[in-house]
Amino acid sequence: MEKMKIWLEAFRLRTLPLSLSGILLGSFIALHEGYWNTGIFIFSLTTTLFFQILSNLSNDLGDHLKGTDNENRVGPMRSTQSGAITAAQMKNAVRLFVVLSFLSAGILIFLASKNLSNQAIVIYILLGIGCVLAALLYTLGKKAYGYNGLGDIFVFIFFGLVSALGVYGLYTSNFSWQVVPAACGIGFLSTAVLNLNNLRDHVNDKTAGKRTVIVKMGFEKGKIYHSALLLASCFCFMHLSLHLGGFTPIALVLTIPLLFHLKRVLDTKNPRDLDPELKKVALNTFFIAIAMSILMNL
Repeated sequence: MEKMKIWLEAFRLRTLPLSLSGILLGSFIALHEGYWNTGIFIFSLTTTLFFQILSNLSNDLGDHLKGTDNENRVGPMRSTQSGAITAAQMKNAVRLFVVLSFLSAGILIFLASKNLSNQAIVIYILLGIGCVLAALLYTLGKKAYGYNGLGDIFVFIFFGLVSALGVYGLYTSNFSWQVVPAACGIGFLSTAVLNLNNLRDHVNDKTAGKRTVIVKMGFEKGKIYHSALLLASCFCFMHLSLHLGGFTPIALVLTIPLLFHLKRVLDTKNPRDLDPELKKVALNTFFIAIAMSILMNL
């Protein structure tokens, strides 16, 4: 039981609701338009969960191997850093979740294949490979993109655009501009969660040579950047609610917690105090996705 607890901590369960948010919104926009497939829904959820766990384990391993996870790190101690899981064990876990990710993605594409052209099937196969590579290369390898300030772009693309637009296409075999605000809204909030992580860890990241966006722009400008991400997400959700059900006043209420969060971030002087905010934004993103999914289908 103790070993299971250690592995669950390595999976970083608090990040998993965030990874599901784009899938939920994309799926329920499809339902709103009259498309649904329970098998696609289930395997899109398992696939994105496997991708996220793979990313978390790879990040744990990569930061450990590069020495970024050390005694000066502000956030919670990671499993490989603490020695609770050896580097060899973590490598095996990464390999396992690569296999699980490809297996789940393969079943998902097979279930949707009757709706897709051969060209679309090839595109989805390439997207699946891209998702696995993005999960692995965030911190692993000599040219890990997370160490070169590209993490924010990749999070926006994969958590937002690929997630919501991709799953919508599996149901409908079409692209819809209606899904773009949902994809961007989730993408901006997902990037905001990463930004909080980077704000919290920016001092140690700089020392370790991890050149995140915050390391490049600095802590105070990073808070302004965070403001822009949150406000952009609110705008996207207002746009979505206006065009898919007219529940804009309720959508506005759903974003109020983000504004309280933003005030706390702007008032923060000690980066360590930002750690609790990561979970809050992740869960709030998930809650917004669920609430808007329900509202548009009432």
